[in-house]
Amino acid sequence: MALLDGIRTVKELPVEGQRVFLRVDFNVPLQRQPDSDTYVIADDTRIREALPTIKHLMERGARVILASHLGRPKPGKHEGFSMEPCGSRLAELLSCEVLVPEDCVGDAPKKVIKDLRGGQLCLLENLRFHEEEEKNDDGFARELAELCDIYVDDAFGAVHRAHASVHALPKLMRDRGCGFLLEKEIEALGKILSGADKPYVAVLGGAKVSDKIAVVDALLQQVDALVIGGAMANTFLAAKGLNVQASRVEAERFPLARSILEKAQGRGVEVILPVDAVVGASLETTAAQARTVPVESIPEGTMILDIGPRTTELIAKRFKNAKTIFWNGPMGLFENPAFSHGTFGVARAMVETDAFTVIGGGDSAAAVHAAGGDIAARVKHISTGGGASLELIEGKKLPGIEVLRG
Repeated sequence: MALLDGIRTVKELPVEGQRVFLRVDFNVPLQRQPDSDTYVIADDTRIREALPTIKHLMERGARVILASHLGRPKPGKHEGFSMEPCGSRLAELLSCEVLVPEDCVGDAPKKVIKDLRGGQLCLLENLRFHEEEEKNDDGFARELAELCDIYVDDAFGAVHRAHASVHALPKLMRDRGCGFLLEKEIEALGKILSGADKPYVAVLGGAKVSDKIAVVDALLQQVDALVIGGAMANTFLAAKGLNVQASRVEAERFPLARSILEKAQGRGVEVILPVDAVVGASLETTAAQARTVPVESIPEGTMILDIGPRTTELIAKRFKNAKTIFWNGPMGLFENPAFSHGTFGVARAMVETDAFTVIGGGDSAAAVHAAGGDIAARVKHISTGGGASLELIEGKKLPGIEVLRG
């Protein structure tokens, strides 16, 4: 079954004049202004990604009710977690008024929504101010359902969570479907889930092997080559008997790492591990203090914090004839310029190919944007949801997608 089978898109829904509940992912990073109680958005990418669906609904005369979570607040309204900065930024981007009632359920949103005319919108207060949201509470979902006539999900970053606004609420709605962003995510990731063009190369980085076990298992059944970088590569190197000195490793995962390497060999999948590394004495090591060494000769008292140039070249060479490339997880501590070259080099090598390239959200997406130039613009698809994209790659059925069918 294709991932979009049985799911109506926003274009197919009778939204004219209706109250449309649009679940978005406005879980953006906020920064507190110095000597002020004001918070500003550090990165508005997720808000911009939702604009096509929002504009479409407004142009068709829907009364648009936006809803999102933000951060992990304790129950009750808390400073630093309000949706108000998102409402202000959205108003700037759309050049229109965006009302933010003081709550997401009850009399406050009901009054605001009653006064909405076709083509107008409001943004409900943070859904997670109510603990019932994360509990997928049916009663809370019914309160949300009182506010709307039609449900549209455009929050890919939340569809792997069985939360009330993502799962319990759409079950109550006769007319439900996906927005343009969710449709785009499902289509792009669907291409690499079944029938990806070969050769198919996957790149996995980040901190822990344990976070990616299911993903590795799924990928080994599909890919021709698997590149392992980041701190998780340290565990594989150590499992092979190399002394990685002070590098971060998961010693309890050594048997698993060996098992993965054996499984890859049995399936004819090439595994590319670092052959050289950039090391430092601490995470604060400067470029002048960093050293590039073979992985067999990590100096005592240092830790691996990036892949080296020879490894980057190996990866770039493997990319050259690839038809599909999926990447999740940075190759090193790219936030520190001394250890950014490996991650940025892999990003550049990706976009210099003719492959269908997919970035699996999270830190990988941040790294590609940080790589500079027009690199991010040349990636075929950058996912807005790290956890959701990985669970899809694992082959899981995501509650927020499955509930939209039928």
